[in-house]
Amino acid sequence: MAIRNLSNLRAPKKANENKKRVGRGMGSGMGKTSTRGHKGQGSRSGSSLMRGFEGGQMPLHRRLPKRGFTNIFRVEYTVVGLDRLAEINAAASITEFTLEAIAELGLHRRKNSLVKVLNNGEIKAAITVHAHKFSKTAKEAIEKAGGKAILVGGEEVAA
Repeated sequence: MAIRNLSNLRAPKKANENKKRVGRGMGSGMGKTSTRGHKGQGSRSGSSLMRGFEGGQMPLHRRLPKRGFTNIFRVEYTVVGLDRLAEINAAASITEFTLEAIAELGLHRRKNSLVKVLNNGEIKAAITVHAHKFSKTAKEAIEKAGGKAILVGGEEVAA
């Protein structure tokens, strides 16, 4: 490929084409009806149809059934099971699971997601777990094994 300099610069294709100008005489190819066709709703001035308009037929978004609702106040947690924490503790002998450590281990994907620890399986080692929420049984299991369940910026679990 040749080196680009001022002598061989070119505009990209279609960069210098003029805008389509309608209603400028028969010779332009877009005269008389100005590309609107003959008669009908679309040919009239001020005509603009709503998105999804189907010529008067009941539109699709009104034909389909509506179900349920979306709760805008819903709080979603990434769930981490005690069994996974016990596995990692056995394999890598990690005793403190901070939110950063949980993210590095790939136990939750989204960067700023809230973490909830659930009681799946058994835990025998004393570990410290930092999370936004704990299930009652998970907290009891961690403390029974001699560890700590530390809440990060949340309310205390009801006993």
